[in-house]
Amino acid sequence: MLSPLEETLLAIMMAVIMLGMGSSLTFKDFRIAMRHPQAIGIGFASQYLFMPLIAFLIGRALQLPPIQAVSLILMGCVPGGTTSNIFAYFSRSLLGLSILMTVCSTLLAVVMVPLVLTIYTTGIDAAFRIPSGNIVAVLGVLLVPTLFGMWLRRRNANLGACTELMGGILGVVVIVFLIATWVPRNWQLLMTTGPEIYLAAIGLGLCGFLIGYWFSRAARLNPLKARTVSLETGIQNGPLAVLIITLSFAGETQQQMLLIPVMYSLFIVITSTCVTFYYRARSLREELARDRAKVETAVSARG
Repeated sequence: MLSPLEETLLAIMMAVIMLGMGSSLTFKDFRIAMRHPQAIGIGFASQYLFMPLIAFLIGRALQLPPIQAVSLILMGCVPGGTTSNIFAYFSRSLLGLSILMTVCSTLLAVVMVPLVLTIYTTGIDAAFRIPSGNIVAVLGVLLVPTLFGMWLRRRNANLGACTELMGGILGVVVIVFLIATWVPRNWQLLMTTGPEIYLAAIGLGLCGFLIGYWFSRAARLNPLKARTVSLETGIQNGPLAVLIITLSFAGETQQQMLLIPVMYSLFIVITSTCVTFYYRARSLREELARDRAKVETAVSARG
């Protein structure tokens, strides 16, 4: 389990991350987003319809114990974090769309996460179910720095940009922090953990990448937008799930429930890096193809 100091640091870091997320946007961005509602709507469906369903089905297929099944479904419910924005940037996807999807899913999470989690954990032992009030409280508190960040960006664009950068970097730092502090103390637990837990933690992100991309393509989004939705769908906010669990459970129950979020956070960095390199190569090829087409058109016009 996390120590009291680690829980406090995690809560502080999450607040700073949400502040950075809010600082990446102005209220004008939401008006711009409404001009492209299809991409935002597809991202919303991927996040709150497909990801929880994928988590539920993976838990059933691997016959996970109830305590781990709830933890996996929570991972499927939580919105994306700033980590997805970082990978969207390096993959040459649409960073603005990624940020908008992250913020919109986070703002709606106060309603959607408790609702979806309740639907998929009905029938599971009440001792392992996460109280909806705890989720609403955590997400509600985290919305305050998000909205403050948006206000800060509006008041001072330079300060807002610096805060945005700090929040994005801290998103990666939080994951490293979780791994560096939790894994060494729980090495024996990880060594005795069954392969089904590892498959669940890794499979959730991989399925999210695939579903996000192909659903977007089926909905006729162009490949660039589809790759953005893919990253936003597959990369969930692991630190947020950890925070919700640590504030809801204690002792051995907390320890067992933290397994999947911490392992997911570890492996999603690895799988996201691989996917990012692939998407970046695809984006570069498409850009070169467009440039060649422009040159050929110009030459034909002069000829």
